[in-house]
Amino acid sequence: MIHRRQFIKTTAGMTAGIGLGGSSLFTNVSSLSKNNRPEFSKRGFHSEAVEDTINKMKTIIRDPELRLLFENCFPNTLDTTVKYSIKGGQPDTFVITGDIDAMWLRDSSAQVWPYLPLIKDDPKLDKLIEGVIRRQTKCILIDPYANTFNYEATGSEWESDITKMKPELHERKWEIDSLCYPIRLAYNYWKQSGNSSVFDSNWQNAMKLVLQTFREQQRFSGKGPYSFMRVTEIASDTCPGKGWGNPAKPNGLICSAFRPSDDATTYLYLIPSNYFAVVSLRQLSEIFTEVLSQKQFAKECDQLADQVEKALNSFAIHSHLDYGEILSYEVDGFGNSLFMDDANIPSLLSLPYLNALSFNSSLYQQTRNFILSEDNPWFWKGKAAEGIGGPHVGEFYIWPMAIIMRAMTSTDSKEIEKCLSMLKHTHAATGFMHETFHKDNPVDYTRSWFAWANTLFGELILKVQNEHPELLSKVY
Repeated sequence: MIHRRQFIKTTAGMTAGIGLGGSSLFTNVSSLSKNNRPEFSKRGFHSEAVEDTINKMKTIIRDPELRLLFENCFPNTLDTTVKYSIKGGQPDTFVITGDIDAMWLRDSSAQVWPYLPLIKDDPKLDKLIEGVIRRQTKCILIDPYANTFNYEATGSEWESDITKMKPELHERKWEIDSLCYPIRLAYNYWKQSGNSSVFDSNWQNAMKLVLQTFREQQRFSGKGPYSFMRVTEIASDTCPGKGWGNPAKPNGLICSAFRPSDDATTYLYLIPSNYFAVVSLRQLSEIFTEVLSQKQFAKECDQLADQVEKALNSFAIHSHLDYGEILSYEVDGFGNSLFMDDANIPSLLSLPYLNALSFNSSLYQQTRNFILSEDNPWFWKGKAAEGIGGPHVGEFYIWPMAIIMRAMTSTDSKEIEKCLSMLKHTHAATGFMHETFHKDNPVDYTRSWFAWANTLFGELILKVQNEHPELLSKVY
């Protein structure tokens, strides 16, 4: 997407700081003497529970700059991206991704995810998240193949794409995770709140569309109804094969035309997303069994999960000379595999975070060793930091999201400490996480307003407080 590829560079007011290994980093601590949140009257939504959490953490986090980063980032979704209202007597919440005025099913789910543990203490926040689930239900019913939606049926800059566009859609890139994330949010909202009213007839119909779409994209009975092409000079913004993607041999895995980065897949069987689908199908089965008493549909979800899981065990695992058995990022069923990882989630790195694979499994550990090495073509080491990037922005650009996820999926306090240090020293004096930054110069970054990365950082800090509180007593 053109907007998501915009590079925003600034050098104003920057002074050199000392980073990892004594390398020069372009941060200016003095510019973060106060938080950079919008003034109260201009914030989109106020949550007492979120504010209480911020105030509590301000007394715990010793590092002044890390403290301000948390204060800025954790509430960023609520401060700047939500439009909450009551429609037809029910909450409705539209969540933009940041600097693009559209709602991604993936991003919106991930943006409000860190607030779930707080809803028991904040009825208003509970309703806001209920509104996200209800809005996502409407979106899936409009088109289960779309990744991004408008607030109203206004059309978009992508309405000339060669696919079945509708005025409600911002973009129509088929990504497995676009249907998994709303399930993850709804399931865990139910677990936290006990509120099953979101599982109404509309939601049930949407979930039946999810199952139908997953089955269609197994492609046992042809290629299915979805194809996509775009007139663009960026190859990854359109699908090869006249819109159907590169050839894939049906094997039980689900085809994904695009990655969570919104880049086209090279091989249609995107492994992290298929793992995510297994988790989501199991969650659907539990809901339809325990809440809705629809055991036949629950059985169908379990059967598809079993089929995908069996195919993952048969086709996703390959032997690497240096690392042993590891997961491919993508496969095609013909024997071709792509060995890499991408920063966007679901990624191979994030599988334990998504409860898709055990952190302690040898398969994950060996895969992790590979993707956090320079044998992964999208892993970069530079003067400023090290981390995973991806084709979406290109060579030499590290995603803070990947550094955050590395810490989120680690049990090693030294590794987590290293990640916190890198995050502190690479925000380019803005006080927020970015989409990417250059491995040698954090001032060279993309997207100054990317709410998913911000709230994910807040989630990390809370996890560190729960599991490694001693790390928050340090100055980095």
